Amino acid sequence: MEKIIIKKPSSYFRESERHQIIQEYLKGNSTKNAIWKKYTGNTSDHGALLRWMRKLGYEDNNPSRFGIIEPNRLATMAKKELSEKDFETLQLQKRIAELEKQLKDAELKAIAFSTMVDIAEREFKIPIRKKLNTKP
Repeated sequence: MEKIIIKKPSSYFRESERHQIIQEYLKGNSTKNAIWKKYTGNTSDHGALLRWMRKLGYEDNNPSRFGIIEPNRLATMAKKELSEKDFETLQLQKRIAELEKQLKDAELKAIAFSTMVDIAEREFKIPIRKKLNTKP
């Protein structure tokens, strides 16, 4: 009697189900695409199994895939801490890029305004800018 497998999108698998799928892949009886098709109905995993393996701490040092590789929990914890720091760093880099863009836009506006005032003074022959050395 074969186990009935409910096919669903890859994003809906719980962590325990992901472990089970990875364990089945690592036994070496089937290819990634065959296992993926069995569980999801799709023909290609587009690297999802490999991403799951990395996220859950599996290290596939043996390309022949013989034997089960247990998840390395310390590596997973270190990756999570590192990924949180990387995430914060990425957020700060995005914020810096956004602020630099705003600064560039403000500088361009200031140049445009200054040029506009220069042209208006020259065309209409009237002083627009306030003189700095005037006394009240």
